[in-house]
Amino acid sequence: MIAAVALEGSGVRLRPVWEADLPRFQCWLNDPEVYHWLAAGVLTPPTWEDELAWWRRTQSSESEMTWSIETLDARLLGSVTLHWLPPAKSATFGIFIGDKAEWDKGYGKAAVRALAGHGFSVLGLNRLGLNCDATNARAIRCYETVGFRHEGVMREHRHVQGEFRDSVVMGLLKKEWTDV
Repeated sequence: MIAAVALEGSGVRLRPVWEADLPRFQCWLNDPEVYHWLAAGVLTPPTWEDELAWWRRTQSSESEMTWSIETLDARLLGSVTLHWLPPAKSATFGIFIGDKAEWDKGYGKAAVRALAGHGFSVLGLNRLGLNCDATNARAIRCYETVGFRHEGVMREHRHVQGEFRDSVVMGLLKKEWTDV
């Protein structure tokens, strides 16, 4: 099992997910505007049982670290999960800011920066990657600002609200990383 240690970024703290966070996550993930952007394969919002099973799985995972994202004054904003492949020195991640009132305030960018810094300096990653909905301009802009580069498109990778959508593949290499 690998444990998520607390990390701090500009205006955010990443800390281990607590069971007490789950009701907020479930509420946010039941908002169509929030779960619409999540990874391919999310067909319906999670039930309480789904959230609890997810949390329990993350507590014992050998290849996954999950953090709650909160402001420095401890307001819960969302979560970020790192899927780590230690032999390859590579990882992918997924993030969501569930509190829509906090969208476009830089919290996602700060969380991604903190995650990248931890990945490259502590975990010894060479590459950090992601994929997201090709129409998610907010997320793509965030990742580009942090330094991620477009690597390709997975055509019709997602099935959202009855239609197939492309996913953008993005990556950041350790040699490209600047913690600016």
